[in-house]
Amino acid sequence: MLKQSLHQKLLQKLSPQQIQLMKLIQLPTQAFEERLKQEIEENPALDSGKEEPENFEDSLANDTDYDDAGTEKIEADDINIDEYLSDDEYPSYKTQANNYSSDDEEKQVPYAAGTTFHQSLKNQLNTFRIDEEERSIAEFLVGSIDDSGYIRREIIDLVDDLAFTQNVFTSEEKVLDVLCNVVQRLDPVGVGARDLKECLVIQLKAKSEKQSRQLAIDILENAFDHFVKKHYKKLLEKFNITEEQLKEVITEIGKLNPKPGSSYAGNNKIAEQIVPDFTIRILEGQLELTLNSRNAPELHVSREYNNMLKGYQDSKEKSKAQKDAVLFIKQKLDAAKWFIDAIKQRQQTLLVTMNAIMHYQEEYFLTGDERKLKPMILKDIADGINMDVSTVSRVANSKYVSTPYGTKLIKEFFSESMKNDQGEDVSTREIKKILENVIAEEDKRKPLTDEKLSKLLKEKGYPIARRTVAKYREQLDIPVARLRKEI
Repeated sequence: MLKQSLHQKLLQKLSPQQIQLMKLIQLPTQAFEERLKQEIEENPALDSGKEEPENFEDSLANDTDYDDAGTEKIEADDINIDEYLSDDEYPSYKTQANNYSSDDEEKQVPYAAGTTFHQSLKNQLNTFRIDEEERSIAEFLVGSIDDSGYIRREIIDLVDDLAFTQNVFTSEEKVLDVLCNVVQRLDPVGVGARDLKECLVIQLKAKSEKQSRQLAIDILENAFDHFVKKHYKKLLEKFNITEEQLKEVITEIGKLNPKPGSSYAGNNKIAEQIVPDFTIRILEGQLELTLNSRNAPELHVSREYNNMLKGYQDSKEKSKAQKDAVLFIKQKLDAAKWFIDAIKQRQQTLLVTMNAIMHYQEEYFLTGDERKLKPMILKDIADGINMDVSTVSRVANSKYVSTPYGTKLIKEFFSESMKNDQGEDVSTREIKKILENVIAEEDKRKPLTDEKLSKLLKEKGYPIARRTVAKYREQLDIPVARLRKEI
């Protein structure tokens, strides 16, 4: 049975402009530029460049015909916000064009294609005189090599896969023979190894003959664990060699590539270029903050679209097509104005937030000494500028600032606090920097354990436990004492 009832709800909704602003704030410079290009392409009522008509936006804002179109007034709910706020993929019709006639000649632009790492290895197989079965095995082994240049699977598993997927029935001995005599002879040297030890030995055997080379091979083949764990005393006793000879071996092995696959140019990933969003300079002892000009583009509302709107509104009798045109033009003009306002608010939010961070960490920006970094959390900045913590987080997590000491990720300036022996709050970044300096100055023949590092830091006025030292050391990507040992 149908029932009719009345309910009262209290809802809080974000306006389309607030949603747009939040999305724009979290974008770094390069992503922001792409978003800007996308908006200009999709909204013909939005123009870029410095040729903006004087006072045009003011006249548009004061235009009563634009703000009030009688029965055709556009409400916020009528505008398709999803068209320019959605992060989803665009439908295919938006990326297609039909600007050619049926008798136009179809032309294709040639493009260069590089050779992949695995294709390069397969091409090298043509230089070997091997039968059809061995070629099938070799190609399958090459296909099993990962991007680092290793074959991680067991030989028995490869034999089974050859039978099931390639219809090649063979033995472990045959696969191992092809691996050692064909695949492991391909360039780069060391490719096709099954573990680090085999990879290093293959590279050493390919080098010219000398005493340290043969000794290095013996140590890797017969005492690999001792070498990896830096048990140098055991190596000296086992092989009856001097410290000087062991140094030569360590130097020789240090020249080898533990990931031969990564050395192939075609396999390297393109490094992403960092474009700083802010620049901090020191002028006459004072800090100066500027926003990257690429974050402040010249945008204005299209004059043509405004004239079109006026033309349609001035006509006395409007057809259905003309009414639809008025609706479309109004939507695009509103979207353009909203986007321009969102960009202005974005610029202001970025500057206000970064300015607060700069003054909070003024001592660091003036000296470059990380020990001068104050403990700072998101709430400290948010309270200072009367903004939400989430807004500060969006600025800090994805933005970079160019300083006299290098380009830094803004979130790196945030850290928790700890009490020193005098009861003062100090930044954990300061403690990490001191820990890093202590380890850098230690005697590498007798590296300091975490326990000793903890005692040294306590002597310097930073009472932290051994487990905390271990945590900070790992965050700094510094190995344990045993692995820092040198002869």
